[in-house]
Amino acid sequence: MLRVGILVSGGGTNLQAILDRMDDGHLTNVSVEVVISNNRNAYALERARNHGIRDVAISPKEFETREAFNEAFLAKIDEYKLDLIVLAGFLVTIPEAMTRKYKNRIINIHPSLIPSFCGVGYYGLKVHEAALKRGVKVTGATVHYVDEGVDSGPILLQKAVEVKDGDTPEILQRRVMEEAEWVILPQAIQLIANGQPNN
Repeated sequence: MLRVGILVSGGGTNLQAILDRMDDGHLTNVSVEVVISNNRNAYALERARNHGIRDVAISPKEFETREAFNEAFLAKIDEYKLDLIVLAGFLVTIPEAMTRKYKNRIINIHPSLIPSFCGVGYYGLKVHEAALKRGVKVTGATVHYVDEGVDSGPILLQKAVEVKDGDTPEILQRRVMEEAEWVILPQAIQLIANGQPNN
């Protein structure tokens, strides 16, 4: 059984996609041990509670220094003896001590086809705004391992999504979530847990 911790900052739609795939039997041999957010008001924490999963809120704003937060954050992660950490819309930089300690055990979902529209400053709607400004015809999402860089770790899965005439950043964001993110994030976890993708 793969012990998973999911890190979130907002609504938790990617978390919900994972929970739905667990509920319908497409994601197996996985136990979500904890959902951690840097935002006490994140709806994702409510989703965790509704599924009987422990939820934790820990924010850099609650600590005097970033070093103090990083230390407390890593200690909190360590408590749950996780096999895999999933960044599902987590908007806090992962401390280097954590990427070292959990090497090849942290994955992230990014809303573009890396190496396009990724790295420092590319998150949320900014990614889709950049894709539309550039005029690309295809975008998508990427699940990758997390290393010391930003969106620079080895790619696990990608899925392309068509950009349509009249798309706004919000419309494109929704399509990328529905057609790519919510599909490949559970698939990636299934791949790690069982050595095979789900359908």
